[in-house]
Amino acid sequence: MKEVIAFSRELHPVGAASRGAAGAPRFGGAALNNALAIGGVVIKELYRRKDFYVLFILTALLTLVLGSVNFFNEDKIVRYLKEICLFLIWISSLVIAITTTARQIPAEREQRTIFPLLAKPVTRPQLVVGKFLGCWLACGLSLLVFYFFFGVVSGSREHHWPVLNYFQAFFGVVSGSREHYWPILNYFQAITLHWFLLGVVAAMTLLGSVVFAAPSSNNTITFVVVAGILLLARHLNKVALQLSEPWQSVVYGCYFAIPHLELFDVRDLIIHNFAVIPWLIWAAALGYATVYAAVFLAATCLVFRRKALN
Repeated sequence: MKEVIAFSRELHPVGAASRGAAGAPRFGGAALNNALAIGGVVIKELYRRKDFYVLFILTALLTLVLGSVNFFNEDKIVRYLKEICLFLIWISSLVIAITTTARQIPAEREQRTIFPLLAKPVTRPQLVVGKFLGCWLACGLSLLVFYFFFGVVSGSREHHWPVLNYFQAFFGVVSGSREHYWPILNYFQAITLHWFLLGVVAAMTLLGSVVFAAPSSNNTITFVVVAGILLLARHLNKVALQLSEPWQSVVYGCYFAIPHLELFDVRDLIIHNFAVIPWLIWAAALGYATVYAAVFLAATCLVFRRKALN
C-alpha cells in the first residue's frame, strides 16, 4: 500500500486522447507516465528485497576472486576466468529477471494493492507495461552493479581510473586491465544483446504470472523453458530431420515459433576478443528481441484483461 501511495501523485488521468478509435488504450502522454511511475516502484522494490543483496554479495566475491588471481600473466588462464565469470553472471541475471518479474502481479493481488492501483486512472495494459519496464530496467541496474565492483578492482590494481572505459560492459573493466586491451564495441554489443534477452525473458515471465496460479510454479516452468531454449533450441531442426510426419512438422513449427535466445549468447565475442558483429545483424537481433517481447506483452494484456482479480 505504501508503494501505491508513493506514486499516486504521479498518475495522470487517461482521457479520450489516450485511447484509439476503437477505445483501446494506447501509450502516449499520461498513459506512458503512469507506466513509468509503476516501473519506478518496481525498481525501488529491487533494492528493498534480499535478491539485490544476494547479487551484491555475489558480485563482491566474484570481483575479489578475479582481482586476486594471477597465474604468471598467462593469457589462456585469463580467458578461462572470463568464461567462468560470465557464466555466473548470466545465471545470476536470469535469476534476477525471472524471480523479480514472476512475483509482480501475484503479489499485487495477494496484498490487494491491485484494487487501489486500478481505481486510479490506470488501465490493466498500463499496469502490465509498467511492471515490464520496471523489471527490465531493474535487470539493467543489476548489470551495472557488476560493472561498478569490477571497476573498483581494476582501478585499485592498475592505480588509475579509466573513466571513459567504465561505460563498457561490467566485465570489460577487469578483462581489459588483465589483457591491456579495451574492445569497447565488443562490450557494447554484448551488454545490449544480453539486456534485450532479459527483456524477452521478463515479458515471458510476466505472461506466466497471469497464467499460472503461483509464482513458484511460474519460476520453475520459466527456468526450465529458458534453459531448454538456450541449450536445445538450436538443435531442433536437426532433430526434425530424423522424424516422420506429422512429428516432423510439429518440431519444425516449434523451431520457428520459439524465441531463439541462444542467438544473444555472444560471450565468446568478449572472451576471445573476436571482431564485432556486423551492425545490421546486431540491430536485427535487437529488433527480433523487441518483437518477441511485444508479442508476450500483448498476450499478457489479453489474458490479464479477462482474468478475474478476486
